[in-house]
Amino acid sequence: MPKKNEIIDVKIEDIAFPNKGLGKFEDYKVVIKNSLPGESIRMRITKKKNGVLEGRIEEILEKAPYEIEPKCSHFDVCGGCAYQNISNEKENEIKEKQVLKLLENAGIKDFQFDGIEVSPVLEGYRNKCEFSFGDTEKGGVLSLGMRKRQSYYEVVTLTDCNIIDSDYLNIIKGSVEFFREKGTSFYHKARHEGTLRHLVVRKGAYTGEILINLVTSSDITFDVNEYKDMLLALELEGEIVSLLHTVNDGIADVVKSDDTKVVYGRDYFTDKLFDLEFKITAFSFFQTNTKGAEKLYSIVKDYIGDAENKVLFDLYCGTGTIGQIMAEKCKKVYGIEIVEEAVVAANENAVRNGITNCEFIAGDVLKKVDELTDKPDIIVVDPPREGIHPKAIGKIINFDAPEIVYVSCKPSSLANDLVVFEENGYKTMRVKCMNQFGRTNHVETVVLLQKVR
Repeated sequence: MPKKNEIIDVKIEDIAFPNKGLGKFEDYKVVIKNSLPGESIRMRITKKKNGVLEGRIEEILEKAPYEIEPKCSHFDVCGGCAYQNISNEKENEIKEKQVLKLLENAGIKDFQFDGIEVSPVLEGYRNKCEFSFGDTEKGGVLSLGMRKRQSYYEVVTLTDCNIIDSDYLNIIKGSVEFFREKGTSFYHKARHEGTLRHLVVRKGAYTGEILINLVTSSDITFDVNEYKDMLLALELEGEIVSLLHTVNDGIADVVKSDDTKVVYGRDYFTDKLFDLEFKITAFSFFQTNTKGAEKLYSIVKDYIGDAENKVLFDLYCGTGTIGQIMAEKCKKVYGIEIVEEAVVAANENAVRNGITNCEFIAGDVLKKVDELTDKPDIIVVDPPREGIHPKAIGKIINFDAPEIVYVSCKPSSLANDLVVFEENGYKTMRVKCMNQFGRTNHVETVVLLQKVR
């Protein structure tokens, strides 16, 4: 009988979302992250419960026959990507299969599956990255980049990367050298002491404008203006238009603001989608792959179809991208977003783009939908990864809209929500996947729901 910390050898037979290899050992089901069907692995058991063994990879004994050489030198240790070692075609096949399996297991069936679309940009596509400060190993030198796989503290300083461009790498290099020279410490999550927490970099795919947000504790031991001067001296393809300094003394290891100040430039950058221009602030949601987002929103437009003289609700609207893209076809668009600065930007974006039939409202969808008095003909929902709040989904259903288009970044949450919609008179009509985040385990899915009773 296998025990915790025992080393066992397993053949991976299948894969489940998100990036969980599945196999068998004796009478037990095995679940292990970062493994692929066809691999033989040696794993250490970390958890044993209800006939399931979970563990971490100790050694790959035999690679899957379809594996390729990863382009990134950090792939074996970096926690940022999952699929650098397989072809794009194989990655699409895996993601498509995972989405369909989740829907099948949830009882969602008899819909038209429209396949999977691929981003037009497969390398250097990210327009936003949240990098962490830490050390390469306990007591090691200061690092800045992505958390290592299966590590709570250790960080990989990125010197190359397949999904960000060279400006991000140069900003990382300049920053880590600057703070090493100053002897500035990273914020230790367990001891709750130290200074450096995160570095957020955002860059317009069409404009080349760069926003940098340095996140520290309030224990500041360096001159922020010296850091600014170093950044402005870097040779970059894009242009730094904003440097922000955010103080965060919270315990959670997330990027949030107790106080944010503009150190240089303005508090936003701009980018484009189709022929529309968008002002994007530090904490605003904007699709992370700009050119991929254009393809994603083309799918949404196709699923919405003819919106002439119709009222559209754009829920979880971020900076108002979907609503403004659809505005020329609609009678009226209402958008709701919980991040207030994103709503301010959304309304400014509408003015910037000469759009007069959009109204964006700041607040929680759960509460703010009660304030909408118009009856929607179409509802678009693009919720966060955890899906729609259980109470909010009831209110959305009560609007009795003939059609709902659901844009999902997490298919397991999507499957759960579709069950609720189908239990309340809606039918899943069409489903299409969009591999917007190549090399990672993420996949977007667009669903058309129609009211049937």
